[in-house]
Amino acid sequence: MATKEEISMVGFALVAYAGDARTAALHALDAAEAGDFDKANKLVEEAQNDINDAHNQQTKILTEEAGGANMDVTFIMVHGQDTLMTTMLLIDETRYLIRMLKRIKALEDKA
Repeated sequence: MATKEEISMVGFALVAYAGDARTAALHALDAAEAGDFDKANKLVEEAQNDINDAHNQQTKILTEEAGGANMDVTFIMVHGQDTLMTTMLLIDETRYLIRMLKRIKALEDKA
């Protein structure tokens, strides 16, 4: 059984990794808006790597619970889960927006 402290530590890890991923995704959008698509793509890859690290932390605790361990919910774990999920969505949307910004630039270059 994971202790309340261990669960909170996983929550802190989720917030840290997902927070880094969020920052990278937002910087990717800035780079794409400035027309630096190579940099934008590298930043999205960095964001995805960070979110994968967060997801691995989440999977550890989910596996324990699925195995029958009793888990106490902590506020930091809830916050970590929220940060993870919203950042995963942000990364998906960032990829979409980069594609759209590339299309807009291509159309502007033709004009």
